[in-house]
Amino acid sequence: MRADKLTVMDEEFRSLTDRLGEEAGEPEAFSRLLVTEDDEELARVLVERERPLWAREIAAFRLGCRGDRRAFEALVLLLNHRDPERCVSAAHALRLLNDPRTPRAAAALATNSLRTAYALHPVRLLTALRAPESVPALVSTLHRLLVPGEPHWRVALACVEGLGSLGDGRARPVLEAALPHPRLGQAAAVALRRLPAG
Repeated sequence: MRADKLTVMDEEFRSLTDRLGEEAGEPEAFSRLLVTEDDEELARVLVERERPLWAREIAAFRLGCRGDRRAFEALVLLLNHRDPERCVSAAHALRLLNDPRTPRAAAALATNSLRTAYALHPVRLLTALRAPESVPALVSTLHRLLVPGEPHWRVALACVEGLGSLGDGRARPVLEAALPHPRLGQAAAVALRRLPAG
C-alpha cells in the first residue's frame, strides 16, 4: 500500500478511535479490538449477539480496510447511519474494501426517498467510486431533490458537485435544471463547464 494511503488510513483510524473511546464502556474490550491482528476475532464481533455498536464498527472498519469482505454488510448499514461520523468511517473502509457490490449498495441508499436525510455520504462515495452506477444514481437523486421546498439541499449539492467531478454528459439536463436553484445554481454552472461539449 502506498505511503499516502497509509497516512490517510491512519488519520481515519485515529478519528475512529478518538470518537469511539468515549462511547465504549469497556476499556479492555475496546483496546483489544484496536490492536488484535486476528481477523477471525474481528469477524466474530460482527455476528455475535449483544455486541455494542461501537464494537461492530471497529471490527467492520478494520476488516474493511484489510479487504475482508465479511465487513461489507456491516459497513453498508453504517454508511446510512444517522450519525454522520459513522458514515464517514464506513465510506472510507468501503473504498478500501473494493467489493464489487459497493456501488450498487451505495446507489440504492442514495436513491431511497425514505432515507434522503442520510444520503450525503452514499452520494459522495458514489462520486469517489466512479462506477457505472454512479452517474445514473446521482442524476436520479438530484432530479428528485429539485422540487420546491425540498429541505435536503446539501444532498442535492453533493449530487451536483459529484456529477461535475464525474464529467458525464448524461448529467447535462439535470444540471441545467438545477441552475435556477438559489443554493445549487453556482455549483451547477461550475459542473456544467466540466462536462464534455455537446
